[in-house]
Amino acid sequence: MRGWLRDARFLGIELGASVVSLALFCVILVLLPLMLITGGVLLLPQVVQVLHAWSDRARRRIGRRRGDDLPPLSRRLPRGATIDERLRFAFSRPTGRDALWLTAHAFPVMWAALLTLALPLAAINSLAVTWYWQFAPADDPVGSPYPVTSWELAWTMPLVALAYAVAAVFLVPAVARLVAFVCAKLLATPQKSRLAARVDALTLSRAAALDAHAAELRRIERDLHDGAQNRLVNVVMMLGIAERAQETGGDVLEPLRRAQDAASDALAGLRRTVHDIYPPILDELGLEGALASLAGRSVVPCTLEATAIGRVPAAVESASYFVVAEALTNVNKYSEATTATVRVEREGELLLIAVEDDGVGGAVERLGGGFAGIRRRIEAFEGTMELTSPAGGPTILRTELPCGS
Repeated sequence: MRGWLRDARFLGIELGASVVSLALFCVILVLLPLMLITGGVLLLPQVVQVLHAWSDRARRRIGRRRGDDLPPLSRRLPRGATIDERLRFAFSRPTGRDALWLTAHAFPVMWAALLTLALPLAAINSLAVTWYWQFAPADDPVGSPYPVTSWELAWTMPLVALAYAVAAVFLVPAVARLVAFVCAKLLATPQKSRLAARVDALTLSRAAALDAHAAELRRIERDLHDGAQNRLVNVVMMLGIAERAQETGGDVLEPLRRAQDAASDALAGLRRTVHDIYPPILDELGLEGALASLAGRSVVPCTLEATAIGRVPAAVESASYFVVAEALTNVNKYSEATTATVRVEREGELLLIAVEDDGVGGAVERLGGGFAGIRRRIEAFEGTMELTSPAGGPTILRTELPCGS
């Protein structure tokens, strides 16, 4: 009985979803003739983007039902796309597959779910006819499935109800499986397209990794040039001054002290640069301990919530450390927050990091800014980043990093 109710619930959800699919189908059908004018070119790609989002929801829903992996398309219209790019987006092969699913979902699935779910209702109605047939007008008798005009016919209604109930018992699970099977076939990404998407993702992640590597090299070069190199030049100058002072019989001690101070500053700068390449604290305390150290040094009171992280690859640990460090730097400098929270958890092969503060909000991702640097690091690992910061707060930075099993 529990399985039957689950199947009936699935059909009910698909029936409601098919109404949305029918509405979306009608909108697309209306926009297609408008392709002759500018409005169609402007609006159709936006509607197609909604179609992809709707089909991705169906993929998650059908995937849960069947226990299958139906990867979402996650296709988005590029910002500032030209008319040619908008048309290619609207009439791509994935759009054609989603449109085929939409057509099937809006019509055959709707009617199959509607008629199947009507069977148990018809069984209940047939039982009720046994009593209320007598109150119907003589010229308009109750018909379920044939006119009931006498008690003799009314007493046959329990048999009709039994037939409806037996049909419902067998057809509801069968139709639920059929609907799930057909939708899964239409929504599944072909192997060729899946491999092409994987190649595209790897190409993008490789480009992001190269960009992150180049940016890191530029940062290290800048730190060495502006920090340690300048201080070492000061050391050489102070030693030269001390040498000339010794030759002329002047004060040697003061230039040597200044040279020692400059050497100490240069050494501290080199240590900071090495620390920024790979913090030694990660080796000493692991990721959880290193993040606890970051939270403890935060100017804004910060709470760390980390559960069963374990050890992850060193590159992922380093990226995670810098994500939290950069996020807390932004919190301390710009958020005007009173509290912050860092949440780190592991879900299978994903490391989830969320940094939240109760500040003024309004944080945006700017080219060359801290959030852009975080995204660059994350995308190098094929991870994702999401920034939510409405005016008035709170600001929430969420990242997902693949970390292996």
